[in-house]
Amino acid sequence: MLIDTHVHLNNKDLYSKIDEVIFDAKENNVSKFFVVGYDLETSKLALEIANKYEECFAIIGFHPTEIKGYGDQEYNWLKENAKKPKVVGIGEIGYDFHWDVTTKEEQEYAFIRQIEIAKELNLPISIHSRDAIELTLTTLKKTNAKVVGGVMHSFSGTKEMAKLFIKENFVLGISGPVTFKNGRVMKEVVEEIDLRYLISETDSPYLTPHPFRGKENGPKYIPYIIKEIANIKNIDESIVEKQIEENVKRVFGV
Repeated sequence: MLIDTHVHLNNKDLYSKIDEVIFDAKENNVSKFFVVGYDLETSKLALEIANKYEECFAIIGFHPTEIKGYGDQEYNWLKENAKKPKVVGIGEIGYDFHWDVTTKEEQEYAFIRQIEIAKELNLPISIHSRDAIELTLTTLKKTNAKVVGGVMHSFSGTKEMAKLFIKENFVLGISGPVTFKNGRVMKEVVEEIDLRYLISETDSPYLTPHPFRGKENGPKYIPYIIKEIANIKNIDESIVEKQIEENVKRVFGV
């Protein structure tokens, strides 16, 4: 069984043809989908999708570039709805300093507040970290986020940084860039890090793997990520598949 632990079926392009997207994925042996929110509306839609489709689960939360003006109303909504049965995590949350739309202070407040909600509800967190890897690690340590752990979504740090996040009880999301010819850093992480700390994700409709790069991504492409992990580690794909399934169950309880 293959699992896409980070997919935006709540993105308008994928949602408009969601039955087709899920069908195509199942035809490629992908049978579980974690639909990840990034603001209030997409988190609401992730919940709707999870409630409608047995094979879908929701991760809800507010992305660091989407939290402008968010206050008690939004965070209280998150806390109450994260208690629902098919919610398996809080995310995607973290830092993003690539886009200059929210301040460092705003992002830190949102990140920490959502970590505290996750800790209160004993839910793992899905971390978005762009141009902020050191600060992300510092914040996770400062908040003792290791008590819930989670996943570093589409991990783009070095193998040395990977080991530090693993010490904080986080696994690494391996996505389409691992298949890129210039994806050296993620390939090195996969080569160096024990398979027990890797999980598969697409971030659809973004980060489409080779040889489909440049086209819309979908969970049907998870097998290309599994194949690349197996090639890098020189092991059978079935071993990768089984271990990732165990990792997902350990981290998310699914």
